[in-house]
Amino acid sequence: MLLNDTVFDQFPQLTGERLLFREFRDSDVLPFYTLRTHPKVLTFMDTAPLENMEASEKMIQENHTMFQMNQGISWAITHNISNEFIGYFLLWNLNYQHNRAEIGYALLPEYWGMEYMKETFENILPFAFAVLRIHRLEANINPNNKRSEKLLIASGFKKEAHFKEHYFFNGKYTDSAIYGLLKSDLN
Repeated sequence: MLLNDTVFDQFPQLTGERLLFREFRDSDVLPFYTLRTHPKVLTFMDTAPLENMEASEKMIQENHTMFQMNQGISWAITHNISNEFIGYFLLWNLNYQHNRAEIGYALLPEYWGMEYMKETFENILPFAFAVLRIHRLEANINPNNKRSEKLLIASGFKKEAHFKEHYFFNGKYTDSAIYGLLKSDLN
């Protein structure tokens, strides 16, 4: 079955019990910058912090372009009522031939441990499989990120690989762990 690219006709806003998953807005530039420069968030992200607000704006624009090109969806995670930005969830590297995509996600640390990301997975994963018609999702994480590992396993992902010294970042090689989830795993 082919991916449902009509999903890209209009941004797919989703609503959870406490959260709203919406398109990024200009008002998200500062909190997104805060997220992508926060030392706790970057500990296991294995990427450099954003250099400035312009870099935050550029990354958000790249998310819009990715959506317009039918290559991925990046949701801003916000509170239902206040619409306050707390993080993001990304479906990216869409592969139309094999019906698969990668996921990426992050929350501001003050929202860790409140099961917001669990709620995010419970809303976006069914959308990815049922509406977008993804067959397989993949997550590539730093194996030392035990919170992320626990979240993936609780959401049905299975560890499929551990690559030694897979990424070179900040003057050293870092391992990565690959987790996969098939549509049939959710049934």
